[in-house]
Amino acid sequence: MILIKTIDELTNVLFRIRSSEKSIGFVPTMGALHQGHLSLLQRARKENEVVVCSIFVNPIQFNNAEDLAKYPRTLDRDVELIKSITDVIFAPEPEEVYPEIPTEKYDFGDLGKVMEGAYRPGHFNGVATIVNRLFNWIKPDKAYFGEKDYQQLAIIREMVRQKSLPVEIIGCPTVREESGLAVSSRNQRLTAEEKVIAANIYRILQEAKKNSNLPVSQIKQLVVSEIEKIKEFKLEYFEIADAKTLQPVDKVTEGNTIACIALYLGGVRLIDEILL
Repeated sequence: MILIKTIDELTNVLFRIRSSEKSIGFVPTMGALHQGHLSLLQRARKENEVVVCSIFVNPIQFNNAEDLAKYPRTLDRDVELIKSITDVIFAPEPEEVYPEIPTEKYDFGDLGKVMEGAYRPGHFNGVATIVNRLFNWIKPDKAYFGEKDYQQLAIIREMVRQKSLPVEIIGCPTVREESGLAVSSRNQRLTAEEKVIAANIYRILQEAKKNSNLPVSQIKQLVVSEIEKIKEFKLEYFEIADAKTLQPVDKVTEGNTIACIALYLGGVRLIDEILL
């Protein structure tokens, strides 16, 4: 395992790897690694000869300075956790990635205007900027993303299409704790009591799925009602959308409709999804 901090060293090491015609699997992360990240890296390990993981808290995808400041940073622990299944770890400082203020602008149309795009202005532009730069430096054959960040996965696929990048984007199932809570780096900021409360998110999503024969308006009413019963929750959005376009739908079509939720528990923002 090699830990790399600079773009020059990264490109030199990967140039030698590509020269030997070895396939490269890539998992981009913001650190504070957990079982979800490990599942992505394990799949990359099975499907590629070389595995690269980036660890970088990307400042330009945060539209909340407090959220950026509180985001957990645990590089030493992260390296120890993944060193046995990763060949190259790229962990640059912000000034290495952004020596100048980034000016890239992306337009994802309606895909980027709903849900996360509506509530986090500039977020997806920041995501696309860092992922495109990483793809250009690393030039992976395959890149792996979790389906928990469902809209982000759709945005990355659209960016790859727009840029005609030669990388296969692979979505991997959401990994959950025994309680059903989707694993997330942000879970580290929850108390033990809050984790128990947070497990209700997936329970409520499962209720939505069980009632997916109802009109969409009634499913949404059911979910909002259940969320409101838990005083610690503050709902930001719950949307039922086409699984490909992410545009709102009036009727659930089995296997083609996604339910996505974002809420606050204390000061921690949590998201989740379920295919209806």
